[in-house]
Amino acid sequence: MATIAELKAVLKDTLEKRGALGEIKARIRAEVFNALDDRSEPRPPLSHENLLINELIREYLEFNAYRYTASVLTAEAGQPEVPLDRQFLVKELNIVEDANGKSVPLLYGIISHFLRGSKEESTQGALPKVSLLNYPRLNLAKPSTERNHK
Repeated sequence: MATIAELKAVLKDTLEKRGALGEIKARIRAEVFNALDDRSEPRPPLSHENLLINELIREYLEFNAYRYTASVLTAEAGQPEVPLDRQFLVKELNIVEDANGKSVPLLYGIISHFLRGSKEESTQGALPKVSLLNYPRLNLAKPSTERNHK
């Protein structure tokens, strides 16, 4: 008959293999944060720039299925519960988005734009262009759950 220690080890191993252990730990951290968060203490006003930055990060987190991390960000930053409309972000950030880029978070396109060094757009003030074509090393065609396990 298996000992309690052996059962705990098997359970932990099973939960790790399924990816559930990480989710459980993240959920516990989010719940602890919510329990400790002092809502009676007013937060500083959320600036327009921080609102946009937080939204880009939230879009990235949700795309990669980091739901609990996104929920902690939303709560801690005082970000609106309802995400900002993507088209609003595109307009506010002056991003030129092609059809392929719409399937990935805006942050991927922004980073790709600067990693390329704007080689294609040599004029100053050129707008970042968000495109899947800019991500040759990322396998963005696979669902996020498959990308996360690699």
